[in-house]
Amino acid sequence: MAIRILIVDDDPGFLGVAAELLAVRGFEVIGRAGDAAQALAATSADCPDGILLDVNLPGRDGFATAVALAGACPSARIVLTSAEAGPVAAEVLRGCCADAFVPKQELATSDLAQLFSRSDP
Repeated sequence: MAIRILIVDDDPGFLGVAAELLAVRGFEVIGRAGDAAQALAATSADCPDGILLDVNLPGRDGFATAVALAGACPSARIVLTSAEAGPVAAEVLRGCCADAFVPKQELATSDLAQLFSRSDP
């Protein structure tokens, strides 16, 4: 059974590229959201196994959104991503309930299966 992923990003172009990348890697993209409110609405209908979450969202940023999503779907693995943000410290990840951070430019070469697996990456 494929790992089910929700993608949260305000850039429609990135949403499409990320969805294609994940599908090619065997993931099932169950939804796309452009902001925190859309992401929370999507998770209220169906909790994904994983969430690919942009740090730089309009309104509530990705760190605050991660906390809310972790509360709504505690079993989902949250992977933060950004084209602008540098590495995110482990204590920041823990503080916002995220499991990992991957720069957008490294997504294509990252081991996404490991990042979204239920065991620690």
